Amino acid sequence: MAAKSKVIIYIDDEPNPIAAFDTPVNFELDTRKLVDGQHELTIISKDPTGKEGIRKVPFEVRNGPAISIEGIRENAVVDGIVPLMINAYGKGDQKDFLISGSETPQSIPAWVWILIIGFAGWALFYLFRYFAMPL
Repeated sequence: MAAKSKVIIYIDDEPNPIAAFDTPVNFELDTRKLVDGQHELTIISKDPTGKEGIRKVPFEVRNGPAISIEGIRENAVVDGIVPLMINAYGKGDQKDFLISGSETPQSIPAWVWILIIGFAGWALFYLFRYFAMPL
């Protein structure tokens, strides 16, 4: 039987690996054990001759409730009173989706108001022209 390559998997800067396998391997990473935020998956491969290869994969974990905010953007410069709309909702799990609270209410964008006012003005113009016609 031919010797196989090995892979060792690390999360962030942990000194102990989370797993070590002979290749090929199918592996499920359980992110429920990680805190929300940025992480890095480091995979070290060793072939039968002892040569190593390293691959680092940065990723972000977001298991907690999703947080949506309207009224301020990242790195914004603000002053005075800033009205904010904040919504936080859980996604449930991979088998059940939670519908209640999963939609974030948002204010109507300015371009929609401009379209509505423009259409109303156009309609009133033609309505006045229609009634202004001599019979």
